[in-house]
Parts: sequence; C-alpha cells; structure tokens
Amino acid sequence: MMSEFQVVKYSQSEAGSWNDFVATAKNATFLFHRDFMEYHNDRFEDFSLMVFKNGKLFSIMPANRVGNKIHSHQGLTYGGILLPKSVSFEIVRELFNAIVSFLKISGFDELHIKMIPDFYTQPPANEMSYLLAYNNAVLEKRDMVLAIDFSRPVIFHKTKLKHFKKTQNLDLKISSTTDFSNFWNQVLEPRLEQKHQTKPVHSLSEIELLFNKFPNNIEQFDIYSENEIVAGITVFKTDSVVKSQYGATTDRGEKLRALEYLFMYLIYKFKAEGTSFFSMGTVCDSNELGYNRGLLRQKEELGCSVYTQDFYKMTLR
Repeated sequence: MMSEFQVVKYSQSEAGSWNDFVATAKNATFLFHRDFMEYHNDRFEDFSLMVFKNGKLFSIMPANRVGNKIHSHQGLTYGGILLPKSVSFEIVRELFNAIVSFLKISGFDELHIKMIPDFYTQPPANEMSYLLAYNNAVLEKRDMVLAIDFSRPVIFHKTKLKHFKKTQNLDLKISSTTDFSNFWNQVLEPRLEQKHQTKPVHSLSEIELLFNKFPNNIEQFDIYSENEIVAGITVFKTDSVVKSQYGATTDRGEKLRALEYLFMYLIYKFKAEGTSFFSMGTVCDSNELGYNRGLLRQKEELGCSVYTQDFYKMTLR
C-alpha cells in the first residue's frame, strides 16, 4: 500500500515552514530552529527531512549525513522526529515507516538518533522509543541527565544550604548581562584550558551570534566579588526548561564557593518564575563507569535527580 506521506530532503527555501513547525511541535525546542542549526553548518552535511501529508507539512527530522550514515543530530544536544501536538500512535508508526523507506532508497545503511530527554516534551513523546526498539534498533548509549523537577520540593544537601547562607554575607554581586565576553575570556575559556585542556563547544563569537538570534532563550549570569568576575553560568531557556549550558569559576571563585552559590540562586529564581525543570546536563566521563562520580554527587546535592538520554542505532539494510 502506498504511503500517504511524502518525505523530502530539506531545502533552504523551506526555512520558514520548518521554523513554523518547530514553534508548534510537541517535542521541539529552539535548538531545532534553522537559525540555531546553521550557525555551525560548515561542520555538518545537512540531510534534514520534511514530511508532508496531503500537501501539508506534518513532521520534520533535523539530521546530518556522514557517508552512508544519517544522524539526528551530531551538532545538537538532542534530535529525533518532531511531531505535532495531537497525533495517534498508528499515524506515527506510518510516518516512521515512510521515513525509513526514504532513507533506504536514499542509500543509507544506518540511522542514529540522539533522543530528547523526556522532561522537554509536553505532552509526552515516547512513540519513537517504542518504534526504534520494535524495529530492532540497538541502544548504543544511555547517558544520565541531571535535572530538578520544580513540581516537587527542591531538596539541597544540608552542607550546600549552610554554605549558601554563609556566602550570602560575602557581598557577592550577581548580574544578568548581555555581554558574554567577561565570562568567556576571564573564566570559561581559561578554566577549561587549565582543567581539561579543551575549549567550550561555542566560541565567544558563536554564543554572541546565537544570543542575537535568540535573545529570549539565552541568558548570561555573572557573579562578582569586589568588581572582579569570579564565576558565571550561561543558560538556555525553553518554555518549560532552563538548562545550564556552561558554568565555570575562577580559582578565587572556587574558594568563595561562588559557582555553587550562583547555581542555588538561579534554582530559587527559576522555580519562583514558574519554570518546570532546571537541567544541569550530563555527567559523562570516559572512565570505566561512564560518568564522573564527583560531578554526579555535586549535582545531586544541588537537588537534581537522574533522568536518561538514549542513543539509538538502527540498521537500514
């Protein structure tokens, strides 16, 4: 039986339609907006998909290709097939089968999907997890994602609370700023180089570009002691989730526990503002456990619980 879905490769002329769909999908965030995806389009060969039903855009899949493999999406924190808010499972199954058929015809051997953590999706969007498993996709990796559910009481470790109260007396100044340069140049980049011999995923010019495109979704918080920046946190905001994208401190800030103080300040702030979740991201490590024990403990002591993010590989041949 011929599918009622028409799958096509995304073209730049469809950017407006793509972005309009992102604004209404039940499992989309601003990371899927073309202005966000394309800040690093020189690093990835885009092979995003658009799916039409009766001539109307019904679904999209942000993706890039590497040879005969398709990924959703190596340049983003998460990916997957984006769905309308109201859709039955049977329709999603047909949609999935249409996409798989298109990928096979297009010469792909493998589909890799980096799932979006559940707390981002309203209403839930677990159809893909079932369909991938049912079609013998392999769970390649499962990461822990640490987040706080603000519908429940936030429980800080008693030691964190004690230090928070002490730090309140140190006259630290917290500012929300549109200038990312102090944090990037004086804190984040030096700290990552010193501790891990690495650089942030986004350069200063890239985060400034993204902020100019998404001023309501990206915010910088810096904390100062005697006019010297000692820590900062960059957050990415969706309608319901605030994610700490970057957090770093100087050596002086470490002695003052400035970063810990700033995290707790922001947790209180965003809970009061009605945010649903505060995410602190993953605790991945290349050690034998697959996670950083110290980082996990710190985030749990700041009130986080463990959620998961799954990475699937599906053979198409």
